[in-house]
Amino acid sequence: MPRLEIAEHGFRLDDHPFRIISGGLHYFRIHPEQWADRLHKARLLGLNTVETYVPWNLHAPRPGEFRLDGGLDLPRFLDLAAAEGLHVLLRPGPYICAEWEGGGLPSWLLAEDGIELRSRDPRFLAAVDGYLAALLPPLKPYLSSAGGPVIAVQLENEYGAYGDDSGYLTDLAGLLRAHGVDVPLFTCDQPADLARGGLDGVLRTVNFGSRVEAGLDQLRRIQPTGPLMCSEFWIGWFDRWGGVHTTRDAADAAADLDRLLAAGASVNIYMFHGGTNFGFTNGANDKGTYRPTATSYDYDALLDEAGDPTPKYEAFRQVIARHALVPDEPRPAPGPKLAPTLVELDHCAGLFDQAHLFGRAVRADHPLTMEQLGQPFGFVLYETDLPTAGPAVLRVGEVRDRAQVFVDGQPVGVLERENHEHALAFVSPRSGARLAVLVENQGRVNYGPGIHDRKGLLGQVTVNGAELVDWNSSPLPLDSLDALTLTPAAPLVGPAFHRGFFELGRPADGYLALDGWTKGHAWINGFPLGRYWSRGPQTTLYVPAPALRPGRNEITVLELHATASRTVELRDRPDLGPAQD
Repeated sequence: MPRLEIAEHGFRLDDHPFRIISGGLHYFRIHPEQWADRLHKARLLGLNTVETYVPWNLHAPRPGEFRLDGGLDLPRFLDLAAAEGLHVLLRPGPYICAEWEGGGLPSWLLAEDGIELRSRDPRFLAAVDGYLAALLPPLKPYLSSAGGPVIAVQLENEYGAYGDDSGYLTDLAGLLRAHGVDVPLFTCDQPADLARGGLDGVLRTVNFGSRVEAGLDQLRRIQPTGPLMCSEFWIGWFDRWGGVHTTRDAADAAADLDRLLAAGASVNIYMFHGGTNFGFTNGANDKGTYRPTATSYDYDALLDEAGDPTPKYEAFRQVIARHALVPDEPRPAPGPKLAPTLVELDHCAGLFDQAHLFGRAVRADHPLTMEQLGQPFGFVLYETDLPTAGPAVLRVGEVRDRAQVFVDGQPVGVLERENHEHALAFVSPRSGARLAVLVENQGRVNYGPGIHDRKGLLGQVTVNGAELVDWNSSPLPLDSLDALTLTPAAPLVGPAFHRGFFELGRPADGYLALDGWTKGHAWINGFPLGRYWSRGPQTTLYVPAPALRPGRNEITVLELHATASRTVELRDRPDLGPAQD
C-alpha cells in the first residue's frame, strides 16, 4: 500500500524519495461526466497527483442532510483518479475559501445568533464533527493507508490569514483522526501567515504565485526540516463582476514553476483546471467594498473551462519534463464545439406570478433573512403595504446583496450593497400600495472576517422614518424549475422567465451568449449554467456537452430587468472579457 511519509529532507512514498507534482481541479466545478477527461489530461501533463477541496455547503445543504450523489459523488471521483494512476491531496475544510460561496461553510450555521465561525465555539465544532462523521467514513477505503489514492489531507485552509488559535487547529486535527484519517495532515498559508496558521506536528506548506525563493525561504525559516511544498502555486487569478479578465503570461508562470522545481520543492498548481461556478455557487470578497466573483472560474489555467489545453499546458509540460517523467503521449486536442445557433426564447412567465411555486411565504413583523428561512441560495421576495400615499424615502439597514424595489408591481429602483446604498426615494401612488423588494444573494463572502455573511434585508426597514412591519418573506431558491409554467407570449419586463427550444444532432461543448440581456441566470435542460450580467467582464456562459442531449433541448433564462432581444446564441468560443495581465 502506498504510504506518504514526511521525512527530514522531503517526502517518501513506499520508502522511496517522492516529489508531489500536483494540479488543482475541483470536482464540484466540473460536470461529473467530464471528470475522467480532466483527470486523464492531468496525467498527460506529467502530474502524479491532483488536489481538490470538498465544499461542505453543497454536501450538507441543510442540517442533518448529507449528499454523495451525482456531481457530489466524491468516491466516484477518487475512483477515477486512482484509475488514472493519480494520487490525491484532499482538502475537506471545513473552510475552503476557493472563491466559493461562503468559503464552503454552510449557510445554516449563520442561523445561530452570535456563532463564531472557524473557532472553538462549541456550536461550530459540533457542526464540524457532524460533517466529518458523514464525510469521512465513506472515504476511508480511499485513504492510501487502505490502498486508496488519498495520500494527505489538509487541516483547515490559510487559517493564519484569519486567526491564530492553535487550540482550534488541535481540535480539528483531533476530529480528523477520530473519524479515521490516518494519513499525513498538512496546513497551507501565505508566507507572512505561516507561523500563525500552522500547528506543531503538522506539515506546513506555503502558497504563492511569484517570488519563489522568498516564499520557500520563509517556509524554511518557520519549518527548518521536512519537505518544501507550495500547496497553491497561483498561475492565474479569478475574475469579479465589473472587473477585467485576469491573465498571466504563460512563459512567466512556467519560469517560476521551473524555479520552484529546481529548488527541489513539491508543488500543487492552482489551478490546473478551474472550471465553473455553476448555479449560485460563486463567492465574493469584501475588503471594505463587496465584490462578487464571476461565474467563470477559468482562472487562466492550463485547461480552459471546456477542458481544452491553453498555451500554459504545453509550457508547463516542458518544464515538468526537465524535472520528472512525462508520458510519451500526444498533447490533448481541443474537443468538438457547437455550431453557432440562434435560439428564440418565445415562452414567458413573470417571476412574481410563479413565486408561490418555490416556497411558502412566512409572515413576521420584520423581513426574515435567508438563513432564518432555511434557504442557502437564490432570492427572497419581501412584501408589505405602504402606510401612506405621496413622496417616500425607503431606508434599509443592510442590503445583502442587491435589492430591486417595486411599488404596485412597478420598478422604482435598485439598492446595491456593492455601492453602499441604503436609501431610495419614490412616490407611493396610494395608501396601502404594495411594496415588494426582491433581494438576490450574489454570493457569500469567502475570505476574511466577512464570512459571517447573512443574506436578505438586515436591520430595520423604514419609510419616511417610520418602521415598516407585517412582512411576508417568500423564499425563491430556484433549485428546480420543474413546476414553472411558461406560455407563448410577448416579451415581459423582468423579473421574468424566458424559454426557448432548439434541436441538436450531437451534443458538444459550447457557450451561451446573452447579448442585449441585462442580468440574471440561465439553465439548459434544467442544468444551472450560472449568472450573467451585462456589467461583465464575461459575456458568455460555458455549456458542458453532458448537459445537452440529441434532439430537442430547452434554454430557460431568468432576466431580472429587461432585454433588447428575444434571442440568445450558442457559440463555439467563449468571451471572458478584455484581458489584463
